[in-house]
Amino acid sequence: MSRDAGALGPEPRPGGTGAAVPTSTRVVEIDGLTFGYAETEQPPLDGFTLSIERGEFACILGPSGCGKSTLLGILSGLFTPQRGRVTVDGTLLYEEGRRVTREAPAMGYVFQDPRLLPWRKVRQNVELALRAARVPQSEWDERVQRYLDMCGIGRLAGSWPGNLSGGQRQRVAITRALAIEPTLVLMDEPFSTLDEVTARFLRRELLEVWERTGQTIVFVTHSIREAVYLGDNVYVMTAGPGKVLERRPIGVPRPRAYEDPHLTEIEADMVDWVLRQWGFYEDPGRKGSP
Repeated sequence: MSRDAGALGPEPRPGGTGAAVPTSTRVVEIDGLTFGYAETEQPPLDGFTLSIERGEFACILGPSGCGKSTLLGILSGLFTPQRGRVTVDGTLLYEEGRRVTREAPAMGYVFQDPRLLPWRKVRQNVELALRAARVPQSEWDERVQRYLDMCGIGRLAGSWPGNLSGGQRQRVAITRALAIEPTLVLMDEPFSTLDEVTARFLRRELLEVWERTGQTIVFVTHSIREAVYLGDNVYVMTAGPGKVLERRPIGVPRPRAYEDPHLTEIEADMVDWVLRQWGFYEDPGRKGSP
């Protein structure tokens, strides 16, 4: 029997290194979320509803301007919605236009730009996140090195960010987000500024780290191939105002290969479908139209 849209995710993974102790099967529950800026007539998010399971790799797919990054900003506490409820790991964060609690579960955030401090070495950049998350200093050395090694950059702990490649800097940013051992990892198109070869390599590495940690990831993207390669489920958003059109489970077993014909078939079907849903196909007789 199917569950409501957004409710179905993968079977929860056993806690890996640093995985949070489970308190419920759903880590993210959003109901009727509406958020708008005062200077815009159309709110980026309107009636947005979503549920994400513990341990799920959830990809949020949508065109530019549909509210994907705004959603991550709300989850992380940067914005307060005007309406709706937002719960993370059983903690009610927002309800009907007010912030209910400031003691939110730990969340890691990876942006499009690594946002490293150039005057601090790699290790020190990661340590700043540990300090902010109130991780005991006695744990810093072991934890920083463990996650740097996990992300394949252990040898760069003493390097300056300016001496690293773009892919290496983004791996430091991912390490920084994972090292606080968060309940939820938010990723806002983290590979969009990289060349495709580097991006593919880092997507594969990210999946390997995710499998080891068991952490829940909300990954925002406008790339359909990236979404179907990474995600357990792809949550397709409307062109705006943002809400979930449909949850698309990706049933291809892991580990996955980019050249897998099943992924290619899923991608082609999804491309045709979203072109119609986002208003690019006006002729109902076009291929794939109902």
